[in-house]
Amino acid sequence: MPDLSLIRNFCIVAHIDHGKSTLADRMLEFTSTVSAREMEDQLLDDMDLERERGITIKAHPVTMDYKAKDGKTYQFNLIDTPGHVDFSYEVTRSLAACEGAILVVDAAQGVEAQTVANTYLATGQGLTIVPVLNKIDLPNADAARVAREVEDVLAIPMDDALLVSAKSGIGIEEVLEAVVKYIPPPTTDPETKSTRALVFDSVYDSFRGAVTYVRVVDGELRPRDRIRMLSTNIAYEVKEVGIFDPKPRKVDKLKQGEVGYMAAGIRDPGEVKIGDTCTRTENQATEPLPGFEDVRPMVFSGVYPVDGSDYEKLTKSIEKLSLNDSSFVFQGESSVALGFGFRCGFLGLLHMEIITERLRREYDVDIITTYPGVSYHVTLTNGESVTVDNPVELPPVTSIDKIEEPMLKVYIISLNEHIGDILSLLRDRRGELTDTESLDNTRVMLTCTVPLNEIVVDFYDRLKTLSRGYASMDYEMMGYVEGDLVRMDILVKDEIVDAFSTIVHRKHAEARGRSICIKLKDEIPRQNFAVKLQAAIGAKIIARETISAFRKDVTAKCYGGDVSRKRKLLEKQKAGKKKMKQFGKVSIPQEAFLNILKSKD
Repeated sequence: MPDLSLIRNFCIVAHIDHGKSTLADRMLEFTSTVSAREMEDQLLDDMDLERERGITIKAHPVTMDYKAKDGKTYQFNLIDTPGHVDFSYEVTRSLAACEGAILVVDAAQGVEAQTVANTYLATGQGLTIVPVLNKIDLPNADAARVAREVEDVLAIPMDDALLVSAKSGIGIEEVLEAVVKYIPPPTTDPETKSTRALVFDSVYDSFRGAVTYVRVVDGELRPRDRIRMLSTNIAYEVKEVGIFDPKPRKVDKLKQGEVGYMAAGIRDPGEVKIGDTCTRTENQATEPLPGFEDVRPMVFSGVYPVDGSDYEKLTKSIEKLSLNDSSFVFQGESSVALGFGFRCGFLGLLHMEIITERLRREYDVDIITTYPGVSYHVTLTNGESVTVDNPVELPPVTSIDKIEEPMLKVYIISLNEHIGDILSLLRDRRGELTDTESLDNTRVMLTCTVPLNEIVVDFYDRLKTLSRGYASMDYEMMGYVEGDLVRMDILVKDEIVDAFSTIVHRKHAEARGRSICIKLKDEIPRQNFAVKLQAAIGAKIIARETISAFRKDVTAKCYGGDVSRKRKLLEKQKAGKKKMKQFGKVSIPQEAFLNILKSKD
C-alpha cells in the first residue's frame, strides 16, 4: 500500500485576474517540474483562447515532486481552476478531487465577488483552505486591510496569512510548506477490497478516444485492467494510465490518492459521465463515490451551421466538445429560417462565447447563434406545467395561466462612488436591492435579486463600464417567480421568422421589437415591391418599419402629349407591383441573421 501521508491533492481558487495561474507557474519552477527553457507564462493555460484573454477556462491538473524542509519528498497534485463566474462548475469538479484549496486574494484589490463564491464552494465540500495574499509588491498593496476583509467577509483566520508575489517569486517556498503542513493527505477505507476512481474531467483524442481524468480513491489502476463505469455499467480494458507533469506522461500504475488520466478506447463520447465512479470488474465496487451536483444550464441559444451541408460536421464537433466540457448540453432542433441545428445550454454568456469560438477554431465549423434566452416554467390553464427554453415552443397565449422566470441572487462588490449608477442599472433591469454591506471605507457589497433574462446579454459589460472596471459580480439561482412575460415575434412580409422570436417582459417588448425592425431594414436588400417589417405580440403589432421598393421611372420616355398617357403607365406599374407583392418572396440573407443575432443592443 502506498504511503498516503506523502501525497497532497489541492487546487488554487481565486477571483479572475488575482494571479492563480502565475502562482502555479512559480510552483512548477520551484519544484523543477518544468525546466527554465520550457517555462512560459500561463504554462497550464494551453488553449489559445486562454492566452489571448488572459483567463483560465479549463481546470488543468499537474503532478509535482517537492522536497520539504522535513527531508521528505511529497507528491503534489495541483489543479489550476478558472476564476470567472461562468466556469464555477470547473471549480466544483476540481474541488471534488482535492482535500484542500489555496485561496488567492489580490493584496491591492481585496475580496471580490468570485472570491466569496469560491470560498463557499470549498468550505461546502469540507476542504481545508490556505489563504494567500498575492501581489504584495504592488505600490497600492495593503495586506493588513485585505487580511481584515478576508476575516470579516469570509470568516477565515488570517493570523498566519502567507504574503506572496507570484510574479517576482516572493514567498513561494512558504506556500509549498503550508501545503505540507495544513492540507491533509488523502484517506482511504481500509476495509474495501475494490478499486474506485472518481472521473472529474475528460477530453477527446482522435486516436485514443475519450481520455478521462481520474482521482483514485481506493485501490489502483493499471494498463490491461478490466474496468466498469457504474452509471452506464459498460466495461472497458484500460490501455494506458498516466500523470501530468504538466504534459501527459505514461506511468505503470495510478495508486491510491493519485490524480492522473486513463485511456480505455472509449469511442462514444456519450458513454463518459463526469462525476461517475470507475471500478475494476474484479472485486467490483457497488457503491459509487460521492460526486458533485449536476449543473443546470442557465442560458440557451440555437447553434446552426452557416452552410447546411456542414450539419454532420457540426454534430460530431459538438459531441466531442461536450465531452471536453460537460457543463455544455445540447439537443437537436430545426428552424424554418436557419435549417437543422442544435439547442444548446450554457452556464453564462462568456461560456457561450467561448464554446462558439472553440467550435469555429478547434473544429473549423462556420456557425451562427440565435439570440440567447433562458428556460421558463409555464403553467397551463388545465393545471399542467411545462418547461420552455425555446420561444417557438411557448404554448398559445389562450392556454397559458402564468409564466415563471428564473431569478438570481446577485452579489456586486463596488466602490462607494459608483453605487448610484449601479442602482440605476438595476432598476432598468427589473432588479431589487435587498441588502448592503460595507467592506471598508471605500467598498460596499450589494445583494440584489435580478431576473436572469435581464443580465444574460450585456449586464456584466455595463456594470464594468459604469464602475470603470472596478466592480465584480457573482450570482446564484434563487428559483422561479411569476412575471408579465410575452412572446414577441418578428414578421417579414407577414411571415414569422422563428430565429428572431424571443420571450421578453411586456414593458421591454416594444423597444426590443423596434430595435430589431430598424436593424432588419438596413440588412434586407430592397425589392421591387415594398416590404413591411413588424414586431408582434400575438395578433397585436407593436412596431413597424417598411423597406421601400425600387421604382423604375416608366414615364421617362413620354415627351409631351396628354397627361392621361403618363397616368395610364403609372397605373399599369402600380398593378404590376401589387401582383408582385402578392406572389413575391423575401429571402433574408445569412449576413442579416449574423449581424442582428450578434448585436447586443
